[in-house]
Amino acid sequence: MLEQKVEIKDLVEIITREVLAAIGEQNTSYTEQDGAQCVEECAEGICVTTCFNTLGQVISAGATRLSSELGAIPNDPHIAGMIDHTLLKPDVTADQVAQLCFEARKYEFASVCVNPTHVKLCSDLLGDTDVKVCTVIGFPLGASSPEVKRFETETAIKDGANEIDMVINIGALKAGNNTLVSRDIREVTSISHKAGAITKVIIETSLLTEEEKVRACLLSKEAGADYVKTSTGFAGGGATVEDIELMRRVVGPGMGIKASGGVRDYHDAKEMVDAGATRIGASAGVMIVQGESSTNGHHSTLKVENSQAY
Repeated sequence: MLEQKVEIKDLVEIITREVLAAIGEQNTSYTEQDGAQCVEECAEGICVTTCFNTLGQVISAGATRLSSELGAIPNDPHIAGMIDHTLLKPDVTADQVAQLCFEARKYEFASVCVNPTHVKLCSDLLGDTDVKVCTVIGFPLGASSPEVKRFETETAIKDGANEIDMVINIGALKAGNNTLVSRDIREVTSISHKAGAITKVIIETSLLTEEEKVRACLLSKEAGADYVKTSTGFAGGGATVEDIELMRRVVGPGMGIKASGGVRDYHDAKEMVDAGATRIGASAGVMIVQGESSTNGHHSTLKVENSQAY
């Protein structure tokens, strides 16, 4: 077990250096901190400072989110604008979806996230607002073929979806079939991006080892996804602060990260944002917003600070 933890730690350090090297020419500066070499790199509104010792090992890392891009949160962020207001139960009715859209319009959520059969209704109800329509592909198991996921995506976009949350082929990832996982993601991202939609890749963290989480994030990034997302909420586990921190450390500052599953109140949501999440998937969106409004007796914005755990 100890040997496995060391291997995972080494892997994350290697990945961190590779990410820094790949993005290094975009906007990178070097500083010294307590005798260590520190690299600050900025992209898409986030600056990440990573410090290495003389052996090249990561000794600390922290991030500051600056502006409103995929990997960043707004300068004066209200939590509502980061929430994908979600209703994915199998017994959902059209009336419940209409209520979801009403709430999303009222609270100005980032999107509603619904099953594909409800996309057209949401598109009709929200067409005159800034609220996006998000749907799920290969949900919740991720076990359908890349071709099926491609067809699902095409249909969803024709119905009006502009955000696509797809589940990876979890079994293929665990079997080490990186080629299939990458093709699976690319089939969806290629269709989404042609239509101007964004893709979030659900890696189902509760079913993965740390090494598998790292590999899933890297494959998602390489395949052109816009976000990595923790969970479906249907696999017995949801988002954790530790997973968000790991995912941010691996993908760097340029990708979005969506924390989904088990985010039930404002405190939960704030913890996820502080750890590096830029979207929150939750069925408790209204409760989260009301919790923000009641913080300190007035409407409170999220305070974004450096994190020592990225």
